[in-house]
This record gives sequence, C-alpha cells and structure tokens, in this order.
Amino acid sequence: MISDKMAALRLTPVSRETESRLDRYLDLLRTWQAKTNLVAPSTLPHLWTRHVSDSLQLLTLAPSSKSWMDLGSGGGFPGVVLACALAETSGAMVHLVERNAKKAAFLREALRVTSAPGVVHLDDIRDIVDRIPEPIDCVTARAVAPLNQLIGFAEPMVRRGARALFLKGQDVEAELTAATKCWNIMPRLHSSVTGGQGWIVELDGIERRDPSDKHHGTHT
Repeated sequence: MISDKMAALRLTPVSRETESRLDRYLDLLRTWQAKTNLVAPSTLPHLWTRHVSDSLQLLTLAPSSKSWMDLGSGGGFPGVVLACALAETSGAMVHLVERNAKKAAFLREALRVTSAPGVVHLDDIRDIVDRIPEPIDCVTARAVAPLNQLIGFAEPMVRRGARALFLKGQDVEAELTAATKCWNIMPRLHSSVTGGQGWIVELDGIERRDPSDKHHGTHT
C-alpha cells in the first residue's frame, strides 16, 4: 500500500496537509468497509491509485472552482477527496449527494475526521439538484449512472453556469453515442492520468435535443 500511495502522489501531488487528511479518510474507509460495502474489495490494496488519484485529477480541469456537487457520492470518490484537497481554499464547499443512509453516515463521518469543507445530502439525485440555493461551479459523478442519465441530472446546474466532469470507463464512446440521441452536447474527452481505459467527460453546455434535429453532438 505504501508503494501504491507513492505512485499516486507522483501522478497527482498534494500538500502535506491534504495528504494527512486523505490518510485519515482512507483509514476510516477501511474500517467501515468491513460492515458497509463502500468500494469493490478487489481495489482495497490500490485505493490511492484506483480511487484517490482518479478523483484528484478533476482539480486540474477546474482549478478555480470552489463550489462542487458530487452526484451519488457512495464511498466518497470523488467528493470527499475533493473536499480534502480544497480544505485550505477559502470559501470552498463540496455537496455530497447520497441516497443510501449508511453511506451518507460514512460520508458525514469522513468530513468530520478530515475537517474537510462539505455537506451531505441524504436524498435522491433527481430531487436535490434544483434545491441547492448557491451556484455550483462544478458537478461530478463517478460510477453512478449511464452518461445519458447523468446529463439529465446535471442539466439544471450546467444551465446556471456549472461545468460537468464525469469519470467514465472504457464504454465512454457507446455512452456518448446514446446520450447524443437525447442531448445536444459538445463534450471534451480527457484521458485519465491513472492509465487504463478511464476517461473524463467534460461538458459546459447541455440542451435537450429536438427529436426532429438530426445533428448529433461531436467530441474532441
């Protein structure tokens, strides 16, 4: 696990304070994992490279963003990781949306032990996106739902000026093809710094497509 952490910090360097917060977070996750399934058990030896670095890389795409919303936070990736990294940023806040009560309880405890700036919303994603009063700079999601559905969740926030950053896997092309049947989008694809077949789908404009419109979105 030490080598995994070192490899991750080479990919996505952080301050000592952030590293300490992430250590406390992962210690808590390992403890809770025994009773609540927060991550795939096979990834436990590689928490830093598989989950932490994967989450931290989003900050390089939105370095000035302070207000974040993470949809379906689950075990806290990327939401808690982002909150830990933003703890020294004045005015930063991460909204964590999770409908599972046990996972939401874990997320609250993770924010407490790390003193990270965040709030947990125990709610369905579709019910919360219109109820956050303050503007959201960036909306994220990882391993939650198909892209077509995520775009629908994020559309109200993107319409108000947010940027969407969705972590996706090897099926991203198929998901984009399906999404453009319903949405006019111009996505930007970023290859994950963690290697493998991971991608980040970046969107800063979303419009529901007119069924009579034959022009589908393209990506770069």
